Amino acid sequence: MSDQTALAALAAGLVAGSIKVVDLTAPLGPETPVLYLPPQFGNNTPNVKVHKISAYDQDGPFWAWNWLELGEHTGTHFDAPCHWITGKDLPENTTDTIPPQNFVAPVNVIDRSKEAAANPDYLLTVESIKEWEAEHGAIEPGTWVLLRTDWYKRNGSTEAFLNADENGPHSPGPTAEAIEYLIGKGIIGWGQETIGTDAGAAGGMNPPFPAHNLMHKANRYGLASLSHLDKLPPKGAILIAAPLKFVQGTGSPVRALALLA
Repeated sequence: MSDQTALAALAAGLVAGSIKVVDLTAPLGPETPVLYLPPQFGNNTPNVKVHKISAYDQDGPFWAWNWLELGEHTGTHFDAPCHWITGKDLPENTTDTIPPQNFVAPVNVIDRSKEAAANPDYLLTVESIKEWEAEHGAIEPGTWVLLRTDWYKRNGSTEAFLNADENGPHSPGPTAEAIEYLIGKGIIGWGQETIGTDAGAAGGMNPPFPAHNLMHKANRYGLASLSHLDKLPPKGAILIAAPLKFVQGTGSPVRALALLA
């Protein structure tokens, strides 16, 4: 099949409804959970604020619009390589310079929802990834890898979503070795359903926050606060995750979508 024929088949499938569009995005608004950093930093992302400009009133009789306050890394969002110190000097490392071809790619979904339900501190290991590959096929270069834990079902409550106590946050994520293994496979990015791309306990790993540290060092991308990964198959879907073209942006909220036959 030629590329032109393939695009025509995709277009026909979208019109006919045989190609489904799955929304992987959490609602974005004042109630969206945001990350809280340790007290010594004191520079947390503020909650989303919506400011009215006009709403069919004396300030604009025929139109409604708002202006927003929000952090780059709020809600379902994309992490660019310059988000982390390990990626700050790389080429094409900001949201406005990343090649747009990289915003659309096949996706692998590793389901570890049962493990995360039993243990909120669950960590994905290399062994677990290899077990998944033995069942579903090898992870290929240029693809996304997403960790399904069903954590998105906690998104309605900031307390449940962050799941922190006096010992810190408790949420699933990858080991450093798992991220190194995936980078070696040539993936384009790593994502999950928690508030960031790392596990809650990642600050104590070596290196700290390995999904951020290692992925961005390799000029790769991250997706956080994804939703509805339970609607995707292990393989076969196409992920669309395009950040806003912020100049020198370290990241951006996205409307993450998947195409599914």
